Formats: sequence, structure tokens, C-alpha cells
Amino acid sequence: MDTMDILTSLVSEYAPRVVLAFVILAGGFIAAGVIARVTTRLLEKRNVDIGVRTFTSSLLRFVLKLVVVLSAASTLGIAMTSFVAIIGAAGLAIALAFQGSLSNFAGGLLLLIFKPFAVGNFIEANGIMGTVREIQMLYTVMDTFDNKRVIVPNGNLANSAVTNFSVNATRRIDLSFGVSYEASIDEVKETISGVLSGSELVLTEPAPLVGVTEHGDSAVVFLCRFWVQAPNFMTATLGINEAVKKAFDAKGISIPFPQRDVHLYQR
Repeated sequence: MDTMDILTSLVSEYAPRVVLAFVILAGGFIAAGVIARVTTRLLEKRNVDIGVRTFTSSLLRFVLKLVVVLSAASTLGIAMTSFVAIIGAAGLAIALAFQGSLSNFAGGLLLLIFKPFAVGNFIEANGIMGTVREIQMLYTVMDTFDNKRVIVPNGNLANSAVTNFSVNATRRIDLSFGVSYEASIDEVKETISGVLSGSELVLTEPAPLVGVTEHGDSAVVFLCRFWVQAPNFMTATLGINEAVKKAFDAKGISIPFPQRDVHLYQR
């Protein structure tokens, strides 16, 4: 048998397999995407948490694509026993190479099981503060205050302290104001309390607290402690700071700046 006959024989034998494998890959990948989207819609109709939906969708898409690849390999004539043996032999190397990804995958499962935060919560973790947009198979997507998109590995979130600013309905605000030693303590407390009682954002329960916390070098420091609804935290902080300054100005209560008396002695 000459070379041309050998080539013709190989083409006639393997060409249909290659074409079928390509069809399986193309059709399988498309089907995987469709199934993942349909699953997401079904979970959404059942009011499943959005974090669980995105995680399940990404995991399902990965598993289905893996099955498609194995099916295409089987079509090409690669024995599955041999394929499994190859995967097993390379398993250790793959695990070492992708140990970070495996850690992130496990971290994602922990986040979904214990739910330290949910999609839409405002959190701080690993020095990053932002709103959670998605919890994917390996990463969590967050948007910061200044609208930057940050992708955080799930392994980092699962193994670090997470501060959730959204889980509780109310938050406490602590503000400090330094006033002159000449100012009347009672008048200052009355002025700050008047500002708090006049604000619609400040809650009456727990009751606000105003008192002296420090006799500083150049000022008497007053602590102003009050509670607000969590979404009003920043608005109330800025508003009360501004309102107290205006109230002090109206009553002639001065806010001193640091100063020192220097005495010169001539010898």
C-alpha cells in the first residue's frame, strides 16, 4: 500500500470522527450555556438567593463543558479508561498548579453555606470596601464607593475577617467636638442635643448621648453618640457635623485650634 492509499484510509477513518467531535464540542458548549441560563431562571423563580444562583450557574457551566470535552475525546477514539488514567496521573500536578483555584472554589462553598454576606450587602474585607455584586464559582465581584470593579478571590474572603455594614438595620455614629474652655458645658450639651432632636435621621431609641470625654490641651472634647438607619449613615454623619458647627456659630461657641504659650526668659 503506497502513501496515498494510507492517507486516504486515515482520512476516511478519522475525518468523520473529527467532524463529529467538533460538532459535539460546538453544540455541547452552546447547550451548556443554555442549560446554565435556564437553571438560573428557575432558581430565580423560586426566589433562591442571587449569590447561590450565580455560583450554581458558573459551576454547572463548568461541569457540563467538562462532560462535553470528555465526550468529544471519546468520539475521537480515546479510550475513557486511558483518559481517566492520564487524568489520575496528572491529578497531583493539576492540584498543585490549581491549588489557589481549589481554595477559591472551597471558599465559595463556605460563603454560600454560612452566608457572612449576600449580594447587595456593603462589606469590608482584605482592606477593600464595597457593594457585593456577584458571588461566582471562584471569585466575588464588588463595586467600591468610587465605582471601581474589584474581583476578590473567594478563598481570601472565606479566611479573613469580613465586616458587613448592611446586615443590621441600624448603625451607631460617634462624633467628637472640641470647644473652648470658656464655653459653658451645659450650653454646649444643650446645643448639640438640640441639633440631634431636630434631625429626622436621628433615632430616639436608643436615646442619643452627649457628654464630656476629654480635657484636651486646648479644648474640652464632647462626645456625641446617636443611632440612625443603616442607609442614612453617611448622610447623617455629614449633616450633623455641619448642623453642629452652624449651631455653635449662632451661639458664639468657639472651636479652638491647637495653640501654645511660649515664654521667653532673658538671662
